[in-house]
Amino acid sequence: MSATARKTAPLPDDIRAMKGVTPIVSLTAYTTPMARMMDAECDVVLVGDSVGMVLHGLPSTLGVTMEMMILHGRAVARGLHKAMLVIDMPFGSYEESPAQAFRNAARLMRETGAVAVKLEGGQHMAQTIAFLVARGVPVMAHIGLTPQSVNTLGGYKVQGRGAAAETLLADAIAVSDAGAFSVVLEKLPATLAEQITAAIPIPTIGIGAGAGCDGQILVVDDMLGLFTAFKPKFVRHYANLGAEGEAAIAAYAEDVRARRFPGPEHAFADKVPEA
Repeated sequence: MSATARKTAPLPDDIRAMKGVTPIVSLTAYTTPMARMMDAECDVVLVGDSVGMVLHGLPSTLGVTMEMMILHGRAVARGLHKAMLVIDMPFGSYEESPAQAFRNAARLMRETGAVAVKLEGGQHMAQTIAFLVARGVPVMAHIGLTPQSVNTLGGYKVQGRGAAAETLLADAIAVSDAGAFSVVLEKLPATLAEQITAAIPIPTIGIGAGAGCDGQILVVDDMLGLFTAFKPKFVRHYANLGAEGEAAIAAYAEDVRARRFPGPEHAFADKVPEA
C-alpha cells in the first residue's frame, strides 16, 4: 500500500471491514525509527511482548512487564501517523479477572495512545474479551501457539493438529462472538487456518498459519534478518541486516585499530574558517 493510499490511521471497524477484501499488512515494532519505516505500508503495527526476547535478551515473553510495554509503546506511537497501533498485554496483566484486565488495558491505552490491545487465549478468555469490549477497549485476540503459555503447551509446537483442531475452531468462534475485532492465528496447519478464516466474521491475521488468512504479521527483526538467535520456518528474510551490521562493525573496528577513522574530514579545526 502506498504512502498516499490512506490519510488517517484505521480504526478497529476499518480493519474488520478488510476481511475478504484487502489483505491486512501487519508488523511488530518496538522503537520510533522502526515504526517510522513501516508506517506508510502497514495497516496495523503491533507493539509485541516479543520485545522481551528480541531487544532485552529474555528467554521467553513471560518476563515482560507493563512498564516495558508502556516504554516501547510510547516509542512506537511517536513514529506512527497512518498505521493503527495495537499493544500486547503482558503475561499476568489480564488473566486474573476481567476487572484486572480492564484496569491494565486502560492504562496501556491511556499511557501509550494505542487504539487496541491484544491478549492471548480462546474460550477461557471470551468473558474477559466481552468485558473489555463492552467498556470501550477494542481487542485483538490471539489463539493457537500462545507464547505466554509456552510452558503449558510444551514448547513452541504447531497447534491444532488432529483432534485439537476442533478446540481451536471453538476458540476462534468464542473470541469472535465475544467481540474481538480480529484474531491472530499462530503456528497452525494451513488448512485449519483456512477453515477458521471461513467460519468467523472477523479477520484472521496469520503468523505461521499459511496464506489463507485475511492478513499476515511477522516480527520485524525476524523479517529483516536482525534477530538471528533462531529462525522459525514461517519467517522469510526480506533482508539480511544482521549480517550486514556485523560486517559494518568489523570494518569500523578495523579502521579504528588501523587509525584510518576518524579521518581529517571527521575532525574539527581549532579556528572557525574565515568567510
